[in-house]
Amino acid sequence: MERRTIGATALEVGAVGLGCMPMHWAYTASQQSGEGALRTVHAALDAGASLLDTADMYGPFTNELLVGRVLRERRAEAFVSTKCGLLVGDQHIVANGRPGYVKRACDASLRRLQTDVIDLYQLHRPDPEVPVEETWGAMADLVAAGKVRALGWCAIGVRAHRRSRGGLFDATIRHLERVQQVFPVSSVQAELSLWSREALDALAPWCASRGVGLLAAMPLGNGFLSGTLTPGQGFEPEDIRARHPRFTAEMMAANQPIVAGLRRVAARHGATPAQVALAWVLAQGRHVIPVPGTKKEHWARENAGAAEVALSEGDLAELNALPAARGSWD
Repeated sequence: MERRTIGATALEVGAVGLGCMPMHWAYTASQQSGEGALRTVHAALDAGASLLDTADMYGPFTNELLVGRVLRERRAEAFVSTKCGLLVGDQHIVANGRPGYVKRACDASLRRLQTDVIDLYQLHRPDPEVPVEETWGAMADLVAAGKVRALGWCAIGVRAHRRSRGGLFDATIRHLERVQQVFPVSSVQAELSLWSREALDALAPWCASRGVGLLAAMPLGNGFLSGTLTPGQGFEPEDIRARHPRFTAEMMAANQPIVAGLRRVAARHGATPAQVALAWVLAQGRHVIPVPGTKKEHWARENAGAAEVALSEGDLAELNALPAARGSWD
């Protein structure tokens, strides 16, 4: 598999990563299986998807414990990315960016992951009550202590906080400019897919101009771009798609032309719609690494194979011309 570098570091990963979140968080609980998830992580590594992306809040904690079981056997093959800064309680999630907490959270993650060092430690959310420079400084101390190799910023979820004016990632970029003065940012994780392209406007160029990696979260549009979901199929109550404005039966039907376009291109390459969707993300720049989440072995192998799909300029033009995704807010 093609290799890509996280930011300006010498840390290389496979061109496609593995998002471990769905194995314990936010998606269909009835399909979650500990042993099945374990096999999925092994399958991803076998296919060359070395970046394993998790967080202490997923579960909470159980996702890191799962990844730790794999790392106990295959640490040298994996690039470990986890996150701190969010606490999960009953029916609520709160940010905690206090330096002391960040350092304790890192030590706890190291224990669960069964490793001596975390390759990429990401701030899940800034704490509005703590200057971000203080939080980032504590994370930089972890690098100096040899517990972390590089630092990243997580910008997933900014859509919910978008103001009526300005770009979607304006606040994110302002934060990045501030923490960059404290310690180098190696990566930014943000939603990027054919049906969520906002990161291409300002965030991706910001990253490219500074040698910062862009980890593309939800590159398959929460599964929609794989072409395996049926309009009106319904989702379990705890599944985030049950409340997502693009996953109502009406909007899933309205957005089928996007999947149809992916299928046309996929047929020409002997690929799947999901592989073409991931190949489109990879084509956005050498600094971009898609991190699709999955619970199943065969999807992990299929996703890793996207690195072998070479889209032509004509393919990219066709995909870029697909209609913008609609949601129930439209």
